[in-house]
Amino acid sequence: MIVIEKEHHFHMIPQHEHAKISAQIVAHWKNNFLLRSKLREEADWAIQQHDRAWIPLDDYPEWNEEKQRPYTFVDYPLEKKLQAYQRGIKEVADRSLYAGMLCSMHYASFFSKDDKDPVVQTFLAEEKTRQQDLFESMEMDIPYDIYDLHFRRLQFCDDLSLYVCMQEPGIPKEKEVPWFKNGFRQSFDFAPAGMIAHWEDKKKVSVYPFPFEKPFSIEVPYRPVSKKEIDEKGLSQAFHDTEVQKHVITFVKKE
Repeated sequence: MIVIEKEHHFHMIPQHEHAKISAQIVAHWKNNFLLRSKLREEADWAIQQHDRAWIPLDDYPEWNEEKQRPYTFVDYPLEKKLQAYQRGIKEVADRSLYAGMLCSMHYASFFSKDDKDPVVQTFLAEEKTRQQDLFESMEMDIPYDIYDLHFRRLQFCDDLSLYVCMQEPGIPKEKEVPWFKNGFRQSFDFAPAGMIAHWEDKKKVSVYPFPFEKPFSIEVPYRPVSKKEIDEKGLSQAFHDTEVQKHVITFVKKE
């Protein structure tokens, strides 16, 4: 769950809804930056489905007693989160071996190989084995530069979607989430130094260099869940009783 705290509400966005925005972002990727192919279709589907692991968790959001707010995807209990990751990866891989491999790479990238937590080490080892098995099962020779490009594109679309979902529209650059303040971590041939986004106003986000065919708009769905209703009904019931609202964001070229 993505959560933005307000005075009287929590704006809550399920992870799978954010992933759908990622899919809309990649659908506008410039065609001359990557040839269309069956492999690209599967890579694009991986972007759409990369957070399906969160669907059952976000259906029943949980309360973080320590922080007195709903758990987010960042601080959700680790063991339950990793179990969900592996379930979600399997669901994707059951439909597409290639998409499953990309999603496994994506989730594994969240953790350092030097992490001493045995739960993390087990997860990384199992996902490394899964990736090798999936790659061999595809029975095709996919060059490293192709699947690395698809992987970086998945991560960029994920990050750009998080950029508009995790922050107040129109927020000044100096107050942005630290992850994005200095630009995105992925580099491409057309953006060797990476890309950077700015809120031009509350409805427009510029991206430079601009990787899309043309400016386009997306809808960000969220539920403004009342703190009072959470106290009265509990988080899960209050979440489901709150109607979904939307705000529209347009991605534009930097002027």
